[in-house]
Amino acid sequence: MTQSKQADLAGPGISTYEEVAKILPEGYEPILSPRDTMKALYEVKRYIEDGLSEALNLIMVQVPLIVSRESGVNDMLDRDGSRTPVEFPCGLGLQAPINAQVVQAATKWKRVALKTFDCKPGEGINTDMRAVRKDYFLDHDHSAYVDQWDWERVITEEDRTLDFLTDVVQRIWKVLRGAGEHAKSLFPALADDRYPAIPEELHFIHAEDLLAKYPDLPRKKRETAILQEHPAVFIYGIGWPLEDGYPHEMRAADYDDWITETKTKDGRPMHGLNGDILVWNPVTQRRHELTSMGIRVTKETLVKQMEMAGLQDDLKLPYHQAILNDEIPLSIGGGIGQSRVYQYLLRKAHIGEVSVTVWPDQLKEICRERNIHVLE
Repeated sequence: MTQSKQADLAGPGISTYEEVAKILPEGYEPILSPRDTMKALYEVKRYIEDGLSEALNLIMVQVPLIVSRESGVNDMLDRDGSRTPVEFPCGLGLQAPINAQVVQAATKWKRVALKTFDCKPGEGINTDMRAVRKDYFLDHDHSAYVDQWDWERVITEEDRTLDFLTDVVQRIWKVLRGAGEHAKSLFPALADDRYPAIPEELHFIHAEDLLAKYPDLPRKKRETAILQEHPAVFIYGIGWPLEDGYPHEMRAADYDDWITETKTKDGRPMHGLNGDILVWNPVTQRRHELTSMGIRVTKETLVKQMEMAGLQDDLKLPYHQAILNDEIPLSIGGGIGQSRVYQYLLRKAHIGEVSVTVWPDQLKEICRERNIHVLE
């Protein structure tokens, strides 16, 4: 059991193409043609961007594709150093070229941008973010190319509660579900009797309670198990070490607050002001994470989390100094995976049906055998 739980923290993806071949559906027939898929995709995209702006009081802003290494604003995704960004020297003719990195997400950049765009409490920004994550195993829902709605909103100290987080999550889910209903109204074939309707409500559960419910299962299997009962869930408290000694999943130490003590409605102590929305995809018959989000660290919780991660030296970087010196506001934010959402709402078996990127020949051959046409 211990070995399987350790292996479960190693990173995203299934890990072998023999296993991918086992899980991709047999007898798959896409509901929409590639042409109609693109039409539906952009209808969903517009609906969600407009919906998030209204539900969370956000404005759309430009977002970087590359940042300097020295800024410290790139997203490291985890705290074990296993997923590193693409890096290259930039600036023809410079005596000292810029150490540029392709973003892995805009998580930290967004918080700084709240000050740039003069956002007040209750106001925020949304971005149409593109990123590269070269250290992913490429399977049915993990790609080296990542597109997200990366959003961030200014909050007050009083907002740093589970109730506030829950309200924001419910607003986001209403937008995502509404986008699915909008797509079905325009493309009635999506209302296919083989697949159940998108759930109206999310089921909320803390990572500690999920472990208590399935103590012998590693993280991914715990998620799969709860999704058999509730096909759309939000799991609180991801990053804090649980009762078995492992976090539900590794999380970076310098954006989401996973250390703050909280209490459940019945008074039990917990940790963490963040979490994930996961759904059961009836096409793939597998779990999918649609968004990771949370209330962000304060200067006090930043120091504690960086110490736990053994990354105290990074506190010297400009981004971290801005938090420590109260130069950027308290916030809540997250990244909603665009292609994952399209895959789920448009009833697709593979993320490559809605996103153009590179895939290994072995995976493309497996997909051809399953009547899955990935875009290239």
